[in-house]
Amino acid sequence: MACTILQNARVVLPDGLGENLSVKIEGGKIARVGPTAEPQADDDTFVIDAKGMYLSPGFIDLHIHGLREFLVDRGPGDLAGMRETLPAYGVTGFLPTVAPKPAGRDAEFLSTLARTQTTGARILGFHLEGPFLALTGALPPDALRDADEKRARALIEAAGEYPAVFSISPEVEGIRDLLAIMTAGGVPAFITHTRATVEQTRAAIQAGARHATHFYDVFPIPPETDPGVRPCGAVEAILADDRVSVDFILDGVHVDPVAVRMALACKGTKNVCLVTDANIGAGLPPGRHTFDNRDVEFAYPGAPARLVSNGALCGSGLTLDQAARNAVKLLDVSPDQALRMVSTNPAAVLGLADTKGAVAEGYDADLVLLDEELRVRKTFVGGELIFAADE
Repeated sequence: MACTILQNARVVLPDGLGENLSVKIEGGKIARVGPTAEPQADDDTFVIDAKGMYLSPGFIDLHIHGLREFLVDRGPGDLAGMRETLPAYGVTGFLPTVAPKPAGRDAEFLSTLARTQTTGARILGFHLEGPFLALTGALPPDALRDADEKRARALIEAAGEYPAVFSISPEVEGIRDLLAIMTAGGVPAFITHTRATVEQTRAAIQAGARHATHFYDVFPIPPETDPGVRPCGAVEAILADDRVSVDFILDGVHVDPVAVRMALACKGTKNVCLVTDANIGAGLPPGRHTFDNRDVEFAYPGAPARLVSNGALCGSGLTLDQAARNAVKLLDVSPDQALRMVSTNPAAVLGLADTKGAVAEGYDADLVLLDEELRVRKTFVGGELIFAADE
């Protein structure tokens, strides 16, 4: 059987960094991790000298709407384009994130997405940001709907072989009963777009919602009802519960880095993830671009998109490799910790910690080779070299 050996790598391990290691890939899996030794000459063995670069588990984006000229909500063609493009940013698996559509049309559209056939980053499920939300944020009004068991089951069925990962607001009437359906079989449910009370949030957590997405964004501060007494709400309930993980859009604008530092202090390093929540245009060079008859501007690589007309935010321009670099710069974490925040930790959120998110024997060979500045040089999906940067 043909195999690939990556040698002389700095391997990102679950609790640290392994120096000068060799990783053998065979049959789409990691067959061996150990000290680098001179490989035996073999026509069926392809050897890559990592030259001391970082070898990380493949990145997993839990929340992404678009990339470059592609947008999930446009349909299968754009989703295929995203799958083919994402490995350039180290992403080997992702949750295409779907904005809500009217009842009936949503399940039909999701069914077409689930049948998309192409190569590249793997679809690990579909993230449904709505319709069971209390606040729209940047989403359309169709995001606001009461709990509806029939609709939830239709969306789960439409996702086909993929998990349907729902984002919900704990204060939506009847949501606790739906969470048992949404989380059946270990599928996660995310909390977001909420002004829920502590009690409502605790109830949703107890019912199975164990992750909060784009934390702090569209989590408004509760009103002060007793002068001088700081109110608590969903944010505090989530931070206080060690069963709940969180993710952030770490572009330096969507959330203050001090909030991410606080989450790391409360949650520990294994329960904080980074996402992009990227929209169309993410990954493009800084400057002005036109999408759907709207002129938007990116001030710098990874900057949020802003409307040229009034400067308003209109989506994230982040890519996941840039998020990891930002973590090193803005949070003062080590490179290997930053890389776990975009690989190991999100794999655990999805219940995939036994197959993905680690460079270990028996795991899927979803891997990223990065240079000292955490820029992606090579990406492997299922052991296949799917992206290689120009030398």
